Amino acid sequence: MVHLAPAPPARPLDALDLRVSGPPALTAPAVAHLRALGATVAGEPRADGPARFEAPGGPSAELAWADLWRPEDAADEATVQAVTGIMHVHGRRDGAPRGLARDYAATCASVLTVQGLLAALLGRARSGAAAAHVATGADRAALLTVSQYLAAAGADEDEAVPTGPGGPPFTAADGTRFELEALEPDVWAAFWRRLGAPADAIRAGWRPFQFRYATACAALPDALHRTARAASWAQVRQAAAGSRADVCRLHSLADRAADPAPGPPWSFRPGRATGTPPRAPARPAATDPALPLAGLTVLEAGRRVQAPLAAHLLGLLGADVVRIEPPGGDPLRGMPPCCDGVSARWLALNRGKQVTEIDIKAPAGQAELRELAATADVFLHNWAPGRAERLGLDADALSLANPGLVYAYTGDWAERLPGAPTGTDFMVQARTGVAEAVRTADEPPGPSLMTLIDVLGGLHGAEAVLAALLLRERTGRGVRAESSLLGAAETLTAPAAGPAPAGFRRPLATADGWIAPADRSAAPALRHAAALRTLPTTDALAALRARGLTATAVTTDLRTLPADPRLPAALTRDGHGALAVPTPWRFS
Repeated sequence: MVHLAPAPPARPLDALDLRVSGPPALTAPAVAHLRALGATVAGEPRADGPARFEAPGGPSAELAWADLWRPEDAADEATVQAVTGIMHVHGRRDGAPRGLARDYAATCASVLTVQGLLAALLGRARSGAAAAHVATGADRAALLTVSQYLAAAGADEDEAVPTGPGGPPFTAADGTRFELEALEPDVWAAFWRRLGAPADAIRAGWRPFQFRYATACAALPDALHRTARAASWAQVRQAAAGSRADVCRLHSLADRAADPAPGPPWSFRPGRATGTPPRAPARPAATDPALPLAGLTVLEAGRRVQAPLAAHLLGLLGADVVRIEPPGGDPLRGMPPCCDGVSARWLALNRGKQVTEIDIKAPAGQAELRELAATADVFLHNWAPGRAERLGLDADALSLANPGLVYAYTGDWAERLPGAPTGTDFMVQARTGVAEAVRTADEPPGPSLMTLIDVLGGLHGAEAVLAALLLRERTGRGVRAESSLLGAAETLTAPAAGPAPAGFRRPLATADGWIAPADRSAAPALRHAAALRTLPTTDALAALRARGLTATAVTTDLRTLPADPRLPAALTRDGHGALAVPTPWRFS
């Protein structure tokens, strides 16, 4: 008689019961993700206090608005964005701090909470040395989201390009607002030449445009905006088609109704049964509850932010991360500003990783990577769609050498939006309605030049790897895990409501700075805006508090954060002297 092996669980958290309580802004994304991973979740929303996640006999988690500091008044999304520098970075394009109209810090913190629970469960499955409790905060998540900008601000060198207000989107003659992507200077130049832009404006605009991912602003020559306004949308699209540039009109949240319904932010496909444990027996299991991935090896072949950030988080949880770079090393390693000769931004995502240079375009390099993957636990990349298959480095190829491998792809559109443009952060914001969601009703829609979706996509990638590792422990099989920037955009915009009210999370000017009213104090505080402009910040805060309103000073210079009394000792410096954001979790 042939005995068939039982089908593996489709989801890594099947049979986990959780009770959740707390503010919906902190709990909603986590609850959606936990349910998608198989957990049964019950509980009641609560307006105040931290969010709590409790499983009978299992690890528990707590998520607070403020975990690194104890604010004088109750914290919320507006407070966290103001203190940690999110308002400053998001507002660089406009020349003054602006709040994100979506609960970005809370959403990122909610995903980090799921990661903490998955990591604790993985530690228990591997060695029994599990953390009983994991805690994080929206403030910790917020600092993580601006870690690249913090590192650059704390470097001794200046930026590679002058910074200042400005940047896309552009507006065509018929009023169509659109985002442009050109990853090479010749593509950029060809696009603008086809529209008749002046040659000197084309040359002057390239570097600010290229560096907008790093600086969150792009002081473009106004001649480029005038050129766009003189062209019809049809001419803009023709110029893009003829130059290999990509353009995307800004889609509204209402446009999303015509798109396929959102699915889970990741997918998992178990591999072939191995009959043996997928890890090499000689590897030590985790014994420190705060490092549940100790003894596991992650190979990362990532570019930009998404995959490197995912691997960075796995390293903070104890994994040995080996970064695959091209011969000569990652060119971004030398991108100014530098600390001790290394790019501060590169260090923010890659400090502590081992580096191996491999020419993956050559057969010998492909063989070398397959050999490394044969003894690894995770292979993680965010290559362009189809590249892994062309190189013979896709999940099916690597699983031949290592059936227990977790093969993780952090992609762009997850093959769910046919005809979508190049899947970069700002194009995803434009196509999915994020460009509208993060702005208020009195602001024209436009993608934030802070890399919102790359960062949240990196968090989704780490979450997917942790879930896949847990699934591997339960099944003895390797797993193919996929996450996407589209999934990150859907997490941020769910539920997809319309624009926030005019002036929502708009900081108020004082005589020497800016203050951000808490969300529930914003409307009454706005009535005092004229008087607040005549007062120093400390007096303006006192005046609002005397009226029973809550506000905090807005951080407008990231270099001041290490000494900010609201975040005591929150930031450190690494061995190169670059500012470093601490691990976002506390395990106990």
